[in-house]
Amino acid sequence: MNFASLLVLSALAAAPTPASQPEDATYKQLELFARVLSYVQNNYVEKVDERQLVYGAIRGMLETLDPHTVFMPPELFKEMKIDTSGEFGGLGLDVVRRGDTLVVVSPLDDTPAARAGIQPGDEILAIDGESTQGMDVARATARMRGPAGQRVTLTLMRQGFQKPQEIVLLRDHVRIVSVQGALYGNIGWVRLKNFQDRTDASLKRELDRLRAENGGRELAGLVLDLRNNPGGLLDQAVAVSDRFLPGRLTIVTTRGRAGRSLTEEKSRDPGTEPDYPMVVLVNAGSASASEVVAGALQDHGRATLLGTQTFGKGSVQTVIELEDGSGLKLTIARYYTPKGRSIQERGIDPDYLVPAEGTARELREKDLRRHFRNPDAGTAETAHRLPPQPAWDASQKVTDLQLRAALEFLHAHPQAPGQNAATR
Repeated sequence: MNFASLLVLSALAAAPTPASQPEDATYKQLELFARVLSYVQNNYVEKVDERQLVYGAIRGMLETLDPHTVFMPPELFKEMKIDTSGEFGGLGLDVVRRGDTLVVVSPLDDTPAARAGIQPGDEILAIDGESTQGMDVARATARMRGPAGQRVTLTLMRQGFQKPQEIVLLRDHVRIVSVQGALYGNIGWVRLKNFQDRTDASLKRELDRLRAENGGRELAGLVLDLRNNPGGLLDQAVAVSDRFLPGRLTIVTTRGRAGRSLTEEKSRDPGTEPDYPMVVLVNAGSASASEVVAGALQDHGRATLLGTQTFGKGSVQTVIELEDGSGLKLTIARYYTPKGRSIQERGIDPDYLVPAEGTARELREKDLRRHFRNPDAGTAETAHRLPPQPAWDASQKVTDLQLRAALEFLHAHPQAPGQNAATR
């Protein structure tokens, strides 16, 4: 019995019987698929790889859905699980598709991509001479991964380039340290690069380290930097939000098909961090789980948001491992901030707009093909522009304009954070 026949039998077993549902459209479409597969298998001019045919059919089916629903063959699914662990061999690039073009969201710090000067918004036209037109993100990621020390040639186009340029990079062992911090006087700065396993635990260690560096005294304020954080594990975003919020407050709500509520995540502990004033830095690279944290802290008046509008990815994916080792990342819900705002396509507006110096055109969810529409996307709130503040501390020479604005804001507004945040 050939492969197509097995598919037909499988469809017959899974579908309702004709007596109970004679016009079952799904059954008929499965039968049509099996018939086409049989024709190709038996009559195509060259021998076909049945596994690749089925994988291609699955990818084609998912191409009709949103850009975050993807199929991953076993080798790519393995890479995805490595991503979650935070260690892999590669270049350190986070990319998305915009139309037929592969675009850089952000390079990870201290990786081959960052050292080579690759910037958010760069278009990757080819990888090792293979055009990326029509190449899905999973395949592109796999092409850029590999053992440390091997060369990869990227063909890049950037606003201001006269023509595409080739950049040769050496893969390196990329270990994503998801949390880093520093002390500016008695104000802490902590950057979360993404949300992976143990991010919340790493955040706690870094905050304790900053307190020790501050002579054992409590911080006078905190800048939580979520810029260029593409997201990651939702449970870690909830845990990070929980750290700064009183107990029994909603952090995020997810709603599935037809608006059915799937989960409502609430803070479980009375915030394990003291109620010092906070600023959260965001930009167009702050996506998904980052927007969950920013939205929760903003809605509850726990922090003031500075920077630029976030990416606008308000959908939730679940990852399903399939029988042959492949995987399916499936969009199952939209998420909403505590005040019921959908971030999808719209993003989170900062309380104070502080553009970065020399920022190129920023890619957002609304630029992606087949993205979900948000009926409220056209009603974005207007952020205030941060008025000039007195110089914070010229001796530290903070050249990052957005970070400097955050430090100056905390220096000038030492009161409780709930008095800082704009009413939403």
